[in-house]
Amino acid sequence: MNTSKQTIFSGIKPSGNLHLGNYLGAIKQWIDMQSGNNCIFCVVDYHAITVPQDPEELRRRTLEIAKIYLASGIDPKKSIIFKQSDIKEHTELAWIFNCTSTRMSDLFNMTQFKDKSQNGEENVGVGLFDYPVLMAADILLYDTDIIPVGEDQIQHVELARDLAKRFNHNFGETFKIPKAEVMKQGARIMGLENPLKKMSKSEGGESNCLYLLDEPEKAAKKIMKATTDSDGLIKYDKENKPGVSNLLTIYSLLADKKITDLEKEYSGRGYGDFKKDLAIIVKDFLTNFQKKYNNISNQSIIKLFKKNKKHLNKLSFKKITEVKNKLGIS
Repeated sequence: MNTSKQTIFSGIKPSGNLHLGNYLGAIKQWIDMQSGNNCIFCVVDYHAITVPQDPEELRRRTLEIAKIYLASGIDPKKSIIFKQSDIKEHTELAWIFNCTSTRMSDLFNMTQFKDKSQNGEENVGVGLFDYPVLMAADILLYDTDIIPVGEDQIQHVELARDLAKRFNHNFGETFKIPKAEVMKQGARIMGLENPLKKMSKSEGGESNCLYLLDEPEKAAKKIMKATTDSDGLIKYDKENKPGVSNLLTIYSLLADKKITDLEKEYSGRGYGDFKKDLAIIVKDFLTNFQKKYNNISNQSIIKLFKKNKKHLNKLSFKKITEVKNKLGIS
């Protein structure tokens, strides 16, 4: 990697179908970051196993996410796409952080663990409690400068920053202190059925998400059924008109039009016209996206993983060796 450039790191779990929120809120914005930066994009399969997974399904989804990266426009000549479990130093560094830099209070304050435990899930695994430390290791292992995140992930980046600072203070300058870069409009694409909550496979029914591998016609029908309101005005007002505002955001990002221009275009027109036009845009987007996706073979992804494993092994080994030398364990 070119050390004069900034290093960008991000990843997605292979734990379910990726949806339009993942694309617009993350992947689409990674594409613009490829120019002039060292970009590392991970399929974080160790994070996926914090909850039970079917092994064959996990293997399939791991390949699927890498194919989605490529179909979206992540260029393997400009960016490194890899599988987290291929690089053993991720878990090794996480254990070191557990022992040297992480406090129990850090993890008790993590939102996801609090949500799961307060929902009465008594059998929540230790991995779900501790996974933010692994996320910190993912980031810090490669001297990351910037982590592109949605607002709901800022807490995890703050933990990574804290762990880096504590380790540096105790053992000498070792890790870069990364910065979160909150992604632009679209970082929080909301659900179609429940626009008060972020689009998520765990929230709402099948019609709540627009999945990237949905049949385009099926996705168009979901748009037509999406929650709006009763006043009929096509206006961006997140607080009072969350459903319409969400659809305007999706329209704006997919059609590359300003929301203010869309408001003018649909002034005096009803939700029916607006939704029909958006449904066509979504249908066309998915048709084109899936054509690219279907042209990528599983074998080409396996080959890419193998190549990038060799490349990243050199970087990760160098960093973990430095860390272990400072601890006196190598």
